[in-house]
Amino acid sequence: MKAENRRATGSRYEEQAAVFLQKKGLVIRERNFRCPLGEIDIIAQEEEMFVFCEVKYRRDERAGAPEEAVDSRKQSTICKTAAWYLKQRGLPADISCRFDVVAIQGVGSSCRLRWIRNAFGGW
Repeated sequence: MKAENRRATGSRYEEQAAVFLQKKGLVIRERNFRCPLGEIDIIAQEEEMFVFCEVKYRRDERAGAPEEAVDSRKQSTICKTAAWYLKQRGLPADISCRFDVVAIQGVGSSCRLRWIRNAFGGW
C-alpha cells in the first residue's frame, strides 16, 4: 500500500513539474521514459536543447532537500539512460543536452517548486 501511495504522490508532482516546464516554454517529449538502464521522469525540448529532468519531492527537510537525492549514482543512471534515449531515437550523441532537477517541497498550497537548470554535468 505504501509503495502505491508513493507512486501516486510521485505521479502527481511529476505532472505539476511538467505543467510548470510547459509554462516556461519547454515542449514535453516523453514522461517516465524507461529502458534497461533506468528511468527519466521528463524529457523535454527547449528550442534545440534536449532537457532530461528528474523530479524530486519531499514533504519537509527531515530527509534533506529534494535535489540532494539526485546523488552521483542517480546522475550516472540518468546520463546513461539519456544516451540510450538518444540512440533509440536516432539522434546524434553530440546533440545539445542539459540535465535539470525540479525540486518540490511542502504540502498543498505551501509547496515550493525550484527548477534547477544544469543541475549536473552530462557525459
